[in-house]
Amino acid sequence: MDTIMRAISLMENNQNEEAIEQLENYLPNANEDEKYTIAELFIQWGLLDEAKGILQDLLMLFPEESDLKLMLADIFIEQENDVEAINLLSEVNDQDDSYTQALVQLADLYQAQGLHEVAEQKLLQAKQISPNEVIIDFALGELYFYIGESNKSVSYYERVAQKTNEIASISIRERLAEVYADVGEYEKALELYQQEEPENVDALFKYGITAFQADRKDIAIHVWEKVIEKDSYYHSAYFQLAKAYEAEELIKQAYDTAKKGIKVDEFNKELFLYAGRLAHKLGLDTECEDYVRQSIALDVDYKEAVLFLVELLKENNKQSEIVELIQETKHTGADDPIYEWELARAYREIELFDDALNQYNEAYNSLQHDSDFLKEYGYFLIEEGRTDKAVNVFESYLVHQPLDEEIREYVERIRKS
Repeated sequence: MDTIMRAISLMENNQNEEAIEQLENYLPNANEDEKYTIAELFIQWGLLDEAKGILQDLLMLFPEESDLKLMLADIFIEQENDVEAINLLSEVNDQDDSYTQALVQLADLYQAQGLHEVAEQKLLQAKQISPNEVIIDFALGELYFYIGESNKSVSYYERVAQKTNEIASISIRERLAEVYADVGEYEKALELYQQEEPENVDALFKYGITAFQADRKDIAIHVWEKVIEKDSYYHSAYFQLAKAYEAEELIKQAYDTAKKGIKVDEFNKELFLYAGRLAHKLGLDTECEDYVRQSIALDVDYKEAVLFLVELLKENNKQSEIVELIQETKHTGADDPIYEWELARAYREIELFDDALNQYNEAYNSLQHDSDFLKEYGYFLIEEGRTDKAVNVFESYLVHQPLDEEIREYVERIRKS
């Protein structure tokens, strides 16, 4: 042991190579306990291959020693050799004191491989053996949380919270707040966050989400402002903060926040569109159009933005620009019957009736079950003198809207004329 102590002293004095060399030279003469100690030191120092070799030799001498299997399994996991780790852990005898720990480690490995049902079985088996073991409750909570079954994870986190507030650097209070929010218990979640405001920006951001969902926009605003103060490049916070301002009818603050967000997230098409919507609310149509066009530049088939811009251009009587916009959108390969419908409307407004008819006909192939479209299309056909086809379209409309007596009477008048 004197040699081992000297090696530890050398390592503490940053004489790393000398410390390792001393232990490697001593290994052939070391007894089993000393070899085990050296393996532990090598693991601490990050020498996993060296530690693995020692432990494998010891396991050949003591094949039933579960501590050796668990240590070796940890090394295999660290080296991303899950198969070997699973094989070792599966060898731990169910009568062994370490069996529960082996089950928990196996569950973690199966979870990482996406075998969630197998992981669940291992943990529930461990729970039967050690019903009061906090790490098993935590592992079950984490598993259900990870696979999106927060309703199952709540009770396990609640048990853990009664005994400790942190495991593996994870705040149980914060995790419990998350799962409460997931299952719609926003007030409970908010209460937990308020007991100890998180310092971590990700947790703070989730705190803001919970406050917003609990209809506490004032808290959400405070929290998201703090997120941005802590990390000005936390992109998502700008969008959420702007929406919270808007919900409080603070439109100018919302707009300013969206613009700041764009500066740190210049490829966020949703944020550009949102800034455009806010600009429109403020009567800033030039800025509105600019932001929405930038949104479309990022994704030419961003349907929500394209249709918003169409409505904006309608408001400003820019029908020709609607034609240009939709033609450019379709040219990129975008295919949506709403585009044909809007193009038909624009052509109709600028009195290019043949083009409008072509687009209405095109849209009809996909919108023949849309009653709003059918009604508009029918009236257009009447204007174009295509009475017989108009009657057929109105009849299709009446299949979907049988209570529309006005159209029914209109069709009857056409037939009699």
